[in-house]
Amino acid sequence: MTTIQQVPNRLANEKSPYLLQHANNPVDWHPWSEEAFQIAKTENKPVFLSIGYS
Repeated sequence: MTTIQQVPNRLANEKSPYLLQHANNPVDWHPWSEEAFQIAKTENKPVFLSIGYS
């Protein structure tokens, strides 16, 4: 049996209860910030915006 270890993403340091719900998702989430947009620009990647769901 394989055990998958969850590693918190960048949302683990946020204060929002909504964002904290997703802190252990296997997605490289970024909170809304200039840094997130700069990374997307530098890596030539699109920005996918989540407007909230749970």
